[in-house]
Amino acid sequence: MTDDVLRFGIIGTGMMGCEHIRNLRLVPGVRVTAIADRNAQSRAFGKLSAGEDVEVYEDHRELLAKAPVDAVVIATPNFSHAEVLADVFRTGKHVLVEKPLCTTVEDCRRVIDAAAKHRGIVWVGMEYRFMRPVERLVEEVHAGAIGALRMLAIREHRFPFLKKVDDWNRFAKNTGGTLVEKCCHFFDLMNLVTRQRPVRVYGSGAMDVNHRDERYGGEAPDILDNAYVVVDFDGGARGLLDLCMFAENSRNEMEIAATGDRGKAEAFLPAHRLVLTRRDRNEPTTVEFPIDRNLAHAGAHHGSTFFEHVAFRDAVRSGGRPIVSVEDGALAVAVGAAAERSCREKRPVSIEEMGL
Repeated sequence: MTDDVLRFGIIGTGMMGCEHIRNLRLVPGVRVTAIADRNAQSRAFGKLSAGEDVEVYEDHRELLAKAPVDAVVIATPNFSHAEVLADVFRTGKHVLVEKPLCTTVEDCRRVIDAAAKHRGIVWVGMEYRFMRPVERLVEEVHAGAIGALRMLAIREHRFPFLKKVDDWNRFAKNTGGTLVEKCCHFFDLMNLVTRQRPVRVYGSGAMDVNHRDERYGGEAPDILDNAYVVVDFDGGARGLLDLCMFAENSRNEMEIAATGDRGKAEAFLPAHRLVLTRRDRNEPTTVEFPIDRNLAHAGAHHGSTFFEHVAFRDAVRSGGRPIVSVEDGALAVAVGAAAERSCREKRPVSIEEMGL
């Protein structure tokens, strides 16, 4: 760090990489000093977001070798995370790698081993943890507000996957599959809220509406656009994911309901609202979480990317531990991969079977 300013390099300046840049520009004590992307158009967007004084590289390895950076954000396509992380691990730089950690459990295991020897902080980008209603829901459940947690239901009803450079996100071989690529966020939240270990996954899903008429190099997309997934945990809790990606204009894109033996906590986004109910009380408690306009304009995740970077900055400065570890990221991938397998093979799949 120079003059107490944490200098960032952004590796991958597509949509999510540029969201990281815009949010980092709002975080006190940090500065984006370099970007890298193999795609010329993405590099141009990254430079536009970061400013004229940013150093621009085509190859991330050149950025790691030459750029004045203390930390990097990896926002490249999913299938490249393991390779880029291996290059970062040859340096001492702190790193935040976007979800999913990797597209396979095997790669995740290799990253866990390498991260244990890395002298910088290794943090997995799970910004859903930092959405204010979700963060408060976790706090209330862990404080015992709903009693013993028994059921956790997460619904995401949203728009289809967006277009990406070279259409890489249309194929499970590149993404890990929808239940890894998109839904590792939700499985991470299940693990976090329950504080239990997932043991068994049941999935039912298909590609029923989106991308059916698309072809890329003659190849048809193979990513799920809807699914139900049930996760059994070793402490007796159960989680349910209800995913639909052809539900544009739903009132709330995401709803989370944590139900215990004494009450329920519900988070709603983008309503930015938490509702607490108790079995022994008639009136619910409602908490609103207004989002600063600047944060709302900086990205598509309700200000959570900003709060995640504040926490990452503070961990770097204090020499602390990551809030979202590579072990957390790997477990979320394992649940998603088990769900994908369960949908394909039409049977329950254990986490032990996935090798984690």
